[in-house]
Amino acid sequence: MIGFESREAFSAALADLPEANKVAQAAAQLRQEDLTKPLGSLGRLEDIAIFMASWQGRERPVLERIRAAVFAGNHGVAARGVSAYPPEVTAQMVANFAAGGAAINALADACGAELVIVPIELERPTADFVEEPAMSEEDCLAALNAGASVVEEGLDLLFVGEMGIGNTTPAAALCAQVCNGTAAEWVGAGTGLDMDGIAHKQSVVAQALALHGAHCTDAFETLRRLGGREIAAMAGAILAARIKRIPVLLDGYIVCASIAPLVVDQPRFAAHCLAAHCSMEAAHARLLDWLGLAPLLQLGMRLGEGTGAAVATQLVRSAIAAHNGMATFAEAKVAGVA
Repeated sequence: MIGFESREAFSAALADLPEANKVAQAAAQLRQEDLTKPLGSLGRLEDIAIFMASWQGRERPVLERIRAAVFAGNHGVAARGVSAYPPEVTAQMVANFAAGGAAINALADACGAELVIVPIELERPTADFVEEPAMSEEDCLAALNAGASVVEEGLDLLFVGEMGIGNTTPAAALCAQVCNGTAAEWVGAGTGLDMDGIAHKQSVVAQALALHGAHCTDAFETLRRLGGREIAAMAGAILAARIKRIPVLLDGYIVCASIAPLVVDQPRFAAHCLAAHCSMEAAHARLLDWLGLAPLLQLGMRLGEGTGAAVATQLVRSAIAAHNGMATFAEAKVAGVA
């Protein structure tokens, strides 16, 4: 199992990332060129199949084992009224996940994913990052390792989700810090704030940036000062997946924000990721553009929990089915392109 013993170990892992398997990528590309269809006629489904082949290291990728991991954490800044819901909803929703009653339960089941729920010290919210760093170094490492621990050998695809009342506030702070721009450019309505609520949330994020901005010198420090336990856990899981060359479907704004500090330190970090969808959170499209990722879906979703990635997994299944199941021109005895 992958783990990070120190912040230095985390930074070292981020600095030395494995790349995709170029041999498998080339073989998958050649297969696409020989299938009984005009080249490019299946659009992004072709790209998805080649992407999956390159990270799985096989010409014909598979989806036999998919893991969906949902991390939950509470935030001290939620006490400032930055969400339309009270903080106790986090634990209540975790109980709903455990009982099988949430959207992610239904959608993970529909796409064939193993669902793992990881609540992280819900009884102990992070510190209010307007006043001090959200996490100590030890807390941030523990959260990163909680994420890495869900990434086992043998996974064909990973996607992560989150639950944490108020967590679009640290997500916006992370984006404003590492992607540049003002709090107003990165703060949205979250769970349904009105205009006054959004203005208040912008003020909270601006105060946090003023306090911590100059100290956010690397990915680890940015995550611990401006993030949260479930946010750091998602970053740890996605990093562990890269180390094991497991492809990742990114869900919404908060998941994408969790890796933004890692991309600053390692610009190629998101190479093993596909953007599942573009959510209704206003800044998500801007963040995807900054990451250089085009979303597979745009369905007006904004729930989180990994739900957008669960739906996009069905597209990955379709891409692989076509890639593996179609005949080549020679097999079908159809005349190909001269």
